[in-house]
Amino acid sequence: METWGFYVSGVRYGTCRKEGERVFHSPLDVTSGEFLPERELDPEDDRYVVLGKMNVREALLHLEPCQEGIRRGEDRFTASSGEIYEKKDKGAYVQRHIKFPRDLAVKDGQIVAFTTPARELCSVLVKDGYEDETVLRQWKEMGFGLPYLVHGPETFMVPMRDGVKLAADVYLPVKRERAGQEMAVAGPEGKVPTVLVRTPYGKRVGAETYYRYVQRGYAVVIQDVRGREDSEGEWLPMHYEVEDGDDTLNWIADQKWSDGKVAMTGGSYLGYVQWAAAASENPHLTAMLSSVCAGSPFGDLPRRGGCFNSGSMSWAFMVSGQRSDASLMDRDDWDELLDIRPLEDIAPRALGHQVPFLKKWLDHPDYDDFWKMGNWKERTGTHRVPALIMSGWFDDNGMGTTEALDLYEDYTEKKVILGPWKHSGNADYDIHGFALAPNALRYDIDLVCFRWIEHYLKGVENGIEKTPVVEYYTMGSGQWKTAENWPLPDGEKVTFYLDGKAADMAVGSGSEAGHGTLSLAAPENECGDHFTYDPENPSTHIIDMSENELEVPENYTDEEKRIDMLSYSTGVLEKEFTITGDAQAVIYLSSDCEDTDLMVRITDVDENGRSMKLADGVMSVRYRNQFEHPEFMEPGKVYPVTIRTTKLSHTFQKGHQMRVTVTSSAKNFIFPNSNTRDGFNSQEIRLAHNCVHHGGRYRSAVTVMREK
Repeated sequence: METWGFYVSGVRYGTCRKEGERVFHSPLDVTSGEFLPERELDPEDDRYVVLGKMNVREALLHLEPCQEGIRRGEDRFTASSGEIYEKKDKGAYVQRHIKFPRDLAVKDGQIVAFTTPARELCSVLVKDGYEDETVLRQWKEMGFGLPYLVHGPETFMVPMRDGVKLAADVYLPVKRERAGQEMAVAGPEGKVPTVLVRTPYGKRVGAETYYRYVQRGYAVVIQDVRGREDSEGEWLPMHYEVEDGDDTLNWIADQKWSDGKVAMTGGSYLGYVQWAAAASENPHLTAMLSSVCAGSPFGDLPRRGGCFNSGSMSWAFMVSGQRSDASLMDRDDWDELLDIRPLEDIAPRALGHQVPFLKKWLDHPDYDDFWKMGNWKERTGTHRVPALIMSGWFDDNGMGTTEALDLYEDYTEKKVILGPWKHSGNADYDIHGFALAPNALRYDIDLVCFRWIEHYLKGVENGIEKTPVVEYYTMGSGQWKTAENWPLPDGEKVTFYLDGKAADMAVGSGSEAGHGTLSLAAPENECGDHFTYDPENPSTHIIDMSENELEVPENYTDEEKRIDMLSYSTGVLEKEFTITGDAQAVIYLSSDCEDTDLMVRITDVDENGRSMKLADGVMSVRYRNQFEHPEFMEPGKVYPVTIRTTKLSHTFQKGHQMRVTVTSSAKNFIFPNSNTRDGFNSQEIRLAHNCVHHGGRYRSAVTVMREK
């Protein structure tokens, strides 16, 4: 009888077997360390999905259809059960076109394991006896030892400095032989380091995924942030987190089970609160596991480049009530809702009630003290915390990670992992028409995380600090690479000037594409490219609002045919060209309106003319110099506008072109600028006749970092 073990982060959580069309399992009781008596795995039982994003029942029931595809010896096959697989190497296949894939490990022609990567964790369903054919071998080699038991949760109301109390669940690691006793906490004298999670999504939601820390000898504290779930106070996203993080860390350090050392973990908002806590300079924060962290309010969310991020409305709906409700993001009327003005009326029309924090956001149109409260980058002094920083090229909070990397550029105790991933992280081989190579996902992210906190919280000499500082993935070439720092120390700045002439032959050759060209030589003759931007007919930022992913790649070929979008392309490349880092565009603009927006995109145009978005940046022109006070344009006067794009590492293949597009709108991403002083929240609109100037005095250009 074949039995299979289900593991997350090297911990076995279940023993499973298939019998005909039925699957039986013995799940682990984390409080006793014993496996419960075997019973049939109910189709509605999602414990393994919650623990590791893997549907174990479906995997085992679909085992034979997948096995048949392997028997046929095909490099790519579709199983009769519907899964699409592609051969990675002799012993592995990856599952295509699905989030949280079940990749296959094959030994002697037989499937012996399924592996699912999912942001900072990895789950494995492996046939007993074949563990060493999977990433589990690396966990064994690290010698973490037997897991501890999980005691808890016990809920505490943690007092903040202003008297508000925040609800926190505490889970403690206990020794097997002393489970249930008063002083059963693992660690010297009953004191252990802590992993802290601060969340707006509910402290019990997915709490099982943090058992792996408890079982490795850490206390885990999961706290509802202010105003969420069971915590008191006002829910005002990103406003109170510096002070609340500081107070929570002090409370943890005062507990009898705490050794005073705390690491924080989590992604997105859960990443943001880590950097906010670090800004408080609290001495107990010893390490961070920062994934896809949100950044400053005008650099990332909710006001990217001063524009109001319309794409964040789905997230705002989800957290509009006391308790999160992801179903509120899934709507088929987003187009209509985003057209409502004033913006204060959107929530009442859509949800039937006002969302107080949205109203407050709109009450502060410029960068003032209200926004400064939540700007962790600006509030950070000289204090630094060892940080493992993780993100992806298509992360919609990618600018937050950029800010973290800027802040830590001269700090040595960091490690950076940047993959070809969207906000949901290390979870997809295919992203909106962009097919990644079979090595794009990693199975060792959670192992790296554990090595990081083991080293900094427990003093384990595991060599993590000697590994490459930066590990990053280059799309196009499909390679994982390493570097000593970010930005790449040996990167070379290359400036492409916007021009109307043929592309510079040093870059490529061939016919012009789109409106104009990108040239390595600055054009001598001044020229201007005109377009009319109509707020009632904005160009589209191609996303699915209900997916809550704002920076995914997409094919912009048709969108670039619009008369209000300017395109500038290199010639057809005669050899590969790799850029790694973010780009900086300087656009010389004039307009007959006092304000407008600028959206810049970088795309890869293949031999068939398909233009895939790689990176972008946006700026409300009134904030071209700073965000505190608007500086309106004088009609006809030319202004330089500097725009920083999102990060990327990409190889443009021979025969492709690099393209830069410029326009003034991005529906679904930002609310259209009305071209008036009331900006994005105006019922009055104006047509803007905009002109991008290039050549002579007006060197409109995009500077990228080329790998040597």
